[in-house]
Amino acid sequence: MPGSATALDDAVDAAAKAGIPFITAAGSITSPNAINVDSNYARWGYDMMTAIGKVKPDSSVLVVEGIGGHPIVVQEKQGADKALSENKGLKVARTVNGNWTANVTKTVVLQAIAINPAPIDAVWTTGSESRVVAEAFAEAGRPAPLITGSITGDALGYWKANPDKYRFEGHAVLPGWTAQTLFRVGERMLDGQKPKLNTLLIPIPPVHAAELDKWYKDCMTPDAVSVFPVPPTDPMPEDVLDAYFTNPAATKGWDYSKVPDACAK
Repeated sequence: MPGSATALDDAVDAAAKAGIPFITAAGSITSPNAINVDSNYARWGYDMMTAIGKVKPDSSVLVVEGIGGHPIVVQEKQGADKALSENKGLKVARTVNGNWTANVTKTVVLQAIAINPAPIDAVWTTGSESRVVAEAFAEAGRPAPLITGSITGDALGYWKANPDKYRFEGHAVLPGWTAQTLFRVGERMLDGQKPKLNTLLIPIPPVHAAELDKWYKDCMTPDAVSVFPVPPTDPMPEDVLDAYFTNPAATKGWDYSKVPDACAK
């Protein structure tokens, strides 16, 4: 998981000369010798804002971004802006930075609510802090907005305890399936399979309000910030992953049904 798009390039190129494959996740690097397993965050930002427009075409939206200037944040905002241009009924009430951090997100959301007495129908976020956003609106005595973002165990626990205070339409950017896809691409490469591109954009699993019960498990409470749900079905079926390789074959030893449960210890 590279912290820089360029800092590892020399090491990756040296590895390639030695016949050692190099694969990244959760961030791409510029060396053509790396295989980057990532996702289209611009599309994610677009899909989340579009979901708001589908639920309520005329909405006032609070935009909560991550760390200002981060490449992923820039991509997500590009997608959101495209969706806003296509959904003229959506109006941005205010834009704040939550820094992908729960306490920062809650503080800036409370501040935004305080200086915006007009109704806020939805909150477009790009992180895993949907629970604290819902809590902020509840504490301020404001109606529950539709919240986008990445689903988490604590958010599902909050939903279970407060079904009337949590509304969600988003996706699942989760460490589990990210690691699984990284492993599967690596295993296939070691098996001699050739990726068609050096950046493989993996779709992010969608999560809809009507199916939150399929993601919820008993171990998920509002305090379960280290518990991440497991997609009920494989978000990257083998036949879909096949399309990323020129000479595909099933991942050896892989069986999604054996992925540990979210509550497994």
